[in-house]
Amino acid sequence: MKFSFWIIIVMVVISSCQPAKKEEKQKVITVSILPQKTFVKKIAGDDFKVNVLIPDGGSPATYSLLPAQMKDIVGSEAWFRIGYIGFEHAWMDKIREANKNMEIYNLAEDLDLIASSMEKHGDHVHMDGIDPHVWLSTANVKKMAATIKMILTELNPDGKEKYAINYLKFVKEIDLLNIEIKNTLSDLTNKTIIVYHPSLAYFARDYGLIQESLEHEGKEPTPQHLKRMVDLAKDKNIKSIYIQTEFDREHARLFANEIGGEIIQIAPLDEYWQEGMLYIAETIRDNN
Repeated sequence: MKFSFWIIIVMVVISSCQPAKKEEKQKVITVSILPQKTFVKKIAGDDFKVNVLIPDGGSPATYSLLPAQMKDIVGSEAWFRIGYIGFEHAWMDKIREANKNMEIYNLAEDLDLIASSMEKHGDHVHMDGIDPHVWLSTANVKKMAATIKMILTELNPDGKEKYAINYLKFVKEIDLLNIEIKNTLSDLTNKTIIVYHPSLAYFARDYGLIQESLEHEGKEPTPQHLKRMVDLAKDKNIKSIYIQTEFDREHARLFANEIGGEIIQIAPLDEYWQEGMLYIAETIRDNN
């Protein structure tokens, strides 16, 4: 009995001296905006840590990277760009320099883009003033999901079957969301919406709406443009202006006062993309 006791003690001591098994480091994928985190998680589950460059409340047009964010960029396997937001163009060179081994993918490739002008040059079309808000379209996100699934499979071939199943589940969710939004907006009497920043062009195209913007050509409204928008609102009996949390409310407040209406906050950059899309639809319906 005493002998067995000492054997157990020796075994415990030996096992405690063994080096701890090194945990495998989780692979990192970087994305530009919060909705992309949802897209990746829907397909990859927890196989990757998702690093988001523009935090909640940050503006894709003006955000600057913090020095602390470079650590996650350096450790990333890939960067999924959303496509045409100002932040990506401004920081592209520095992000490339921080991690030269990181693969960079543009999720806006092959999407049906909205642009201010298009010119045909030989066998290709040159587009200027591309609207960057491509994620506010269920049709676009379905295409993005297919691209994400393909890239995740390349990064982690062992997850191929899982990613294929999760992709199909996500596509079904997107299709159901699309139907729900169509039903929500089906009885609108007024198809025109006024926004401060023109972020809803893809959403408007998908659901037969007309977007008018207080912000004009990326700048604060001139008095002439503000008057035109006030006249339009009064003519169409519009009593609401939609604004994102990232933007200054002063011009929107002046506009709302002029039309005897109200400012309504929306969150196109909501991490919970499906809920955010439906909220936009319900808000437009309820304030029509």
